[in-house]
Amino acid sequence: MRYSQEVIDSVRAANDIVDVISQYVKLEKKGSDYFGLCPFHSEKTGSFSVSRKKQMYYCFGCHRGGNVFKFIMDHEHMEFVEAVQLLAKRSGIALPQVEMTREQREKESLKNQLMEINKEAATYYYRLLHSDRGKHALDYFEGRALSKETMQRFGLGYSDQYSNDLYQFLRKKGYTDEVLKQSGLVTIDEVKGGHDKFWNRAMFPIMDQYSKVVAFGGRVLGEGEPKYLNSPETPVFHKSRTLYGLHLARRSRRDGMILCEGYMDVIALHQAGFDHAVASLGTALTPGHAGIIARFTKKVYLSYDSDKAGVNAALRAIPILRSAGLTPLVVHMDPYKDPDEFIKALGTAEYEKRLEEAENFFFFQAHQLEKNYDLKDPAAKTAFQQELAGMLMGFSDEMERNNYADAICRMFHIPVDTMKRYIISLAQQNTGLTSRRPIQEEEGPRRQKRDSGMEKSQMLLLSWLVDRPDLFPRIRELVGPEDFDEGLLQDVAKMLYQQMEDAGVFNPAAIADRFEDSEDQERVTHIFYEDVRVLHETPEAEKNRALVETLTKVVQNGYDKRRSAMEETDPSLITLVIEERAQIDKIKKMKIINA
Repeated sequence: MRYSQEVIDSVRAANDIVDVISQYVKLEKKGSDYFGLCPFHSEKTGSFSVSRKKQMYYCFGCHRGGNVFKFIMDHEHMEFVEAVQLLAKRSGIALPQVEMTREQREKESLKNQLMEINKEAATYYYRLLHSDRGKHALDYFEGRALSKETMQRFGLGYSDQYSNDLYQFLRKKGYTDEVLKQSGLVTIDEVKGGHDKFWNRAMFPIMDQYSKVVAFGGRVLGEGEPKYLNSPETPVFHKSRTLYGLHLARRSRRDGMILCEGYMDVIALHQAGFDHAVASLGTALTPGHAGIIARFTKKVYLSYDSDKAGVNAALRAIPILRSAGLTPLVVHMDPYKDPDEFIKALGTAEYEKRLEEAENFFFFQAHQLEKNYDLKDPAAKTAFQQELAGMLMGFSDEMERNNYADAICRMFHIPVDTMKRYIISLAQQNTGLTSRRPIQEEEGPRRQKRDSGMEKSQMLLLSWLVDRPDLFPRIRELVGPEDFDEGLLQDVAKMLYQQMEDAGVFNPAAIADRFEDSEDQERVTHIFYEDVRVLHETPEAEKNRALVETLTKVVQNGYDKRRSAMEETDPSLITLVIEERAQIDKIKKMKIINA
């Protein structure tokens, strides 16, 4: 579902960003903007800025920012459409009904029924736990040292020893066999009739991030297999995209998120005050899980079991988390198996210490790899170091790769220069460059610096336009949107130019809406906030020179792009070069800003 841009614009215009954020953050007016403590990271001095003029927010500490929709999405952990709906309701705007096909209506109706059934089942299991019939299940939970408050918070329950107990209850509620079959809670047999999937089990309702029950897990009481049983996949439950405990962890004010293996680990951690713990459900960590976690944090503490299976699970999880842009850290719980056992034995303070001492993911991988080699054997030592080099090749960013190479070489007493030369040779082999001239190690940083420098110049020029719209007519004569590099910067330039030509004003908040990717929105906000601050800190006497230098770089880049697209024999190439020189000379003589 996607509302029209007209609807989105009207909802945004009806929700002043200062008024909205004031409901979540205490703001104080300083100059033309408002400041407060950032709700997205811990700080003692307010670096969180909200601009009524720009209708945007930005934190100078953690660099998160955006418009009113982005704030609601980040703070409430909502999708864009949900944020639009919440703000529309807040401002009394009736959103248009989206027409659905018959098939879509049927699917929506089924999902609603399944959610109702899960809610009814959760209530039933919870009541049964606190009845005489559920005493042995209650004894089990109390034996695991769970308080009444914790049991209530997680909605723990009991499925009766009778194998059709829930089925009969739901049938009396009016649900048909066909719908009950699709809920995953009931099996319909043509001969035996309906019977429950869960019976005589301690029950763990599985909730989505909005605290709605979508499935269940059950632990057998007494003898029986399997020990733990989960709901099958249904139209409302997808194991690869659901995390146990997320509905609570997403509200945590703690840094990062703890990733565990089981229900009891999550519950025990929450009861001990570590309310940022979650677990995958009867399946290995998937890219879908990692993507969900990445919406809430950038740091993940892997608190898997300390046995061999848990170590292997952590090794499999690390590349998945890294691919999602997350930084994994490994929590060591030896000599205990899991977080539940650890906290019962050593307490919360010691587990907090283990979190603080969590091992860097790459060091963990390297130490596990080391166990496969006898480093006293020169051949094995060489093979180990070569494999480490291959692992270092996984870092695409040169600075990050060099930092890890330095650290890992110190750790295992490897000459740094030898390791870096070997990495370069690996790169040559992987890219087929062995027959060409050798890669020069300093070439990468020089190129990266040149590229990032041009990007910075283009961002600064956009900042000039936003901060000083009165300069637009003169800048428009010299630089067009086509002179910016393709991608986000050129897109922002096109929108800014179009807004100015259509209405004579800039609307940064509307531009941020055009980008669906969260990182793109924050880059846009960076232009409208961080770079504008750079301009404000430039002395008045220097501003004209700074703008001329910025304009010169962007104009030259535009000509470079045009020249690179032409053949060397093209007769118009000379004309273009002459034109470029004249344009640059003109800019250098200009007095655009009067000091």
